[in-house]
Amino acid sequence: MQAKIPTTIITGFLGSGKTSLLAHVLKHSGGRRIALLINEFGSLGMDEAIVKSKCDDNCKPQEVIELANGCICCTVADDFLPAMKKILASDKKIDHIIIETSGLALPKPLLQAFQWHEIAPLVTVDGVVAVLDGPAILTGKFQDAAPSTEAQQSQKIDHENEIAELFEDQLLSADLVLLNKCDLLSPAERKQIIADLRSGKLEGLRPAAKIIETENAVVDPAVILGMAQAVENDLANRKSHHDGAGAEEHGHDEFATFIVPFGVVADEKKLEQRILSLLRDHDILRIKGMVARPGKKFLEIWQVAGPRIERYFSMTESQGEESQLVVIGLKGLDAQLIAKELQAAAL
Repeated sequence: MQAKIPTTIITGFLGSGKTSLLAHVLKHSGGRRIALLINEFGSLGMDEAIVKSKCDDNCKPQEVIELANGCICCTVADDFLPAMKKILASDKKIDHIIIETSGLALPKPLLQAFQWHEIAPLVTVDGVVAVLDGPAILTGKFQDAAPSTEAQQSQKIDHENEIAELFEDQLLSADLVLLNKCDLLSPAERKQIIADLRSGKLEGLRPAAKIIETENAVVDPAVILGMAQAVENDLANRKSHHDGAGAEEHGHDEFATFIVPFGVVADEKKLEQRILSLLRDHDILRIKGMVARPGKKFLEIWQVAGPRIERYFSMTESQGEESQLVVIGLKGLDAQLIAKELQAAAL
């Protein structure tokens, strides 16, 4: 009987470093033939371009399927199953499958889908990796808290609960936790976060889960690929806030996303300052996209997570595309105002 293809699921909140981990594993996969299924909440669909920008010709995946504009946890029947069938039907030999979920996805519904008769005989969940943004944890973003902005307070809306639940659900399914961006943490801060995870102050961590401290999500791929957990047979030990709920119970109506198109950006510092100002004044969780620069044949990739802005040029030549940024935030974002502010930075 043919062995099942092992599948690794990478989860973690927006901007934690999942795509960086994916690119690193591909680049150092040791000759494994890997297929990717990439899921994004924002409809721009740029994670594939980011992965390719960090890889050379020797680390290209065997197959790439990108599912944009939605969370795979809510569309397992409509999107996940057809995507997996396509990968499994490929005439290219696949040694391993990696699924990068949206930062707003719940892992449990996806894990349950591996029990479906169409794919259960062919694949197994080798392990679940949760990538954590260390500096973001220190802000208290992932703990239950009172409303942070005046608008939330006046409406008596506690958006933080939804974020905390997502964070906990991602931890509750994880076999391996990467405490990422440790280069931005002091040794004492790292120690405190790990203690909080282990003690239950940051709820959700499974007792059997391992924690590794990382910078830029760099970890030995042998640790990521080869956990042999057969997670689909261990779902009872991976709790969720949404256990027993219908699909409609774990939608993402609390979040909003939109794309802002604009022209060539001559002054990148101006755009950086405008983004930082918007982050202070609005409930924006994540910004990422491609920016056209004057005289450059490659588009520049912009990644914004918290106050940190990362910029580097894509390996794909521009074909005359305009700049585009996808903005993800809490429900109620003033999309028109935010778009106007971003577009003004390109004048």
